Amino acid sequence: MQQHSDPGTSRRNFLRASAALPVAACAHAAGSGVIKVGVIGCGGRGEMAAMNAMNAGRDVRIVAIADIRLDRIQESRNKLRLQYGEQVAVDDQHCFTGFEAYQHVIASSDVVIIANAAKFHPLHMKAAIEAGRHVFVEKPHAIDPAGIKVVREACELARRKGLSVVSGLQSRYHPGYQETMRRVHDGAIGDIVAIQETWLRPPYVLRPRKPGQPELEHQASNQYHFHWLCGDDVPQTLIHNLDRSSWAMRNQAPVRAWGMGGRSTLQGEIYGNVFDHHAVVYEFANGVRIYAYCRTIGNCYNENSSLILGTKGRCDLLKLTITGETNWKQPGTQSKNPAYDLEHVALFDAIRSGKPVNNGDYMVRSTLITLMGQFSCYTGKEVTWEQISNSDYCHLPRPEDVREGIEPPVKPGPDGTYPLPFTPGVTQLL
Repeated sequence: MQQHSDPGTSRRNFLRASAALPVAACAHAAGSGVIKVGVIGCGGRGEMAAMNAMNAGRDVRIVAIADIRLDRIQESRNKLRLQYGEQVAVDDQHCFTGFEAYQHVIASSDVVIIANAAKFHPLHMKAAIEAGRHVFVEKPHAIDPAGIKVVREACELARRKGLSVVSGLQSRYHPGYQETMRRVHDGAIGDIVAIQETWLRPPYVLRPRKPGQPELEHQASNQYHFHWLCGDDVPQTLIHNLDRSSWAMRNQAPVRAWGMGGRSTLQGEIYGNVFDHHAVVYEFANGVRIYAYCRTIGNCYNENSSLILGTKGRCDLLKLTITGETNWKQPGTQSKNPAYDLEHVALFDAIRSGKPVNNGDYMVRSTLITLMGQFSCYTGKEVTWEQISNSDYCHLPRPEDVREGIEPPVKPGPDGTYPLPFTPGVTQLL
């Protein structure tokens, strides 16, 4: 691991400097009036989460940033400083790079924002909570059953320690969704008979390989397109939709799922080795089914929707409308999703008040629901809730074994295209 104040900083100098870093106590709890926040991962979501955190109060200070690449850290820091000024208090000595950089962010902070490759979310979350830090964890919270077991343990540890854990599944904090879902639960559409979840869009966050860039660094920089880092598109994209479905079903989990998926269009190095389309059917114990679809192919029809169908009507949750025997629409405009800020308001209010908030229950359940679907698409087999909940399967290498210089688990072929990791009908995972 390396940390830099300039490109010439040596590993030896960095290790000597980082060894002297103090372990941060909770400065706000000590009465300084400042909450120190560290950010692990400064891609688009990490940078936006830092903004959301600072929007939650002038007492919030970003004090440390970690990423796989120094230039991304510097670019993000400069952008944040222009908008938030003194709230961005990250000096060169608190810009950390490498796969072990998370440890130094944790040591420097009261609150840790975890928004890097999802493979590492369980490891980094557990380390932060063990160190006594509050955490905000982006979705998906794990990419395999082994990871979600670590998340469950970490959330339980946070409860015992009185620490807050807030999930990036921001739909739960959206006031319009809350009111619409309340009406669904109160019977506005009757009994739910089916749910359709759709998120169709082009490929996103494509980062071309830089000249001379090592293979591992390239994959980590382009992590949304490598299954061993991101978990593929059902956990990455449909997790918001499936979390809303579980919420509509009063926080139940489906008992089984079956699906199909593959890659039909995306070819070339930049697209990594993820599938470009998935379709999953989930079934609950009472027979209600979710029909879930996601796709990342350009020049196609796009849609993001959560449609709840009942015996007396229909709810279009994202449009905040109910039609049928009851016709209702949330008043006002909804051009901006306020939940991204409100989830951080909840986190920092909990820290200030000493009344912890813990989203662990639906973090774990909704992530496992996406893994049911993804693993079914990979194998072509039915996957049950019992199977996915009891499995210890891990997409290798284990997160704690990923370090600078290792060979990544996938390499490009002679034409530069990465082979797909799994074959439906052949692959066995559970």
